[in-house]
Amino acid sequence: MASIVASLPPPALVVPRRSILFRNPLKLLVSSIRERQNCVAVVVKAAGESSESSTSLSIVKSVQNIWDKSEDRLAIVGLGFAAIVALWASANLISWFVYRYLLFKPEREELFQIINKSVSDVLGL
Repeated sequence: MASIVASLPPPALVVPRRSILFRNPLKLLVSSIRERQNCVAVVVKAAGESSESSTSLSIVKSVQNIWDKSEDRLAIVGLGFAAIVALWASANLISWFVYRYLLFKPEREELFQIINKSVSDVLGL
């Protein structure tokens, strides 16, 4: 289990007009000692890995292993491109189907008629 402890300065309500680079180092040291009294302490503890981060990490590692072990990287790039195109096409097809048949009531009734006619043709009713 990992933990982190940090002391942060209190949030500034007024932003000074002078740049930090041109301040006197002695004044900066004295002001930082005074500000330590008003610091906010933050403690963060990690109890364990979440399943989401470990899953995404394992996916990345498996893809890296496939890429490193592959002799034909051009084929892998082609398959990746084909997968992206297939995902894009299927998403557009589903969007078209929803717009064409499911969004408006008359089109839903038309879809039910088409389904009923197809079922009756298959069953021979």
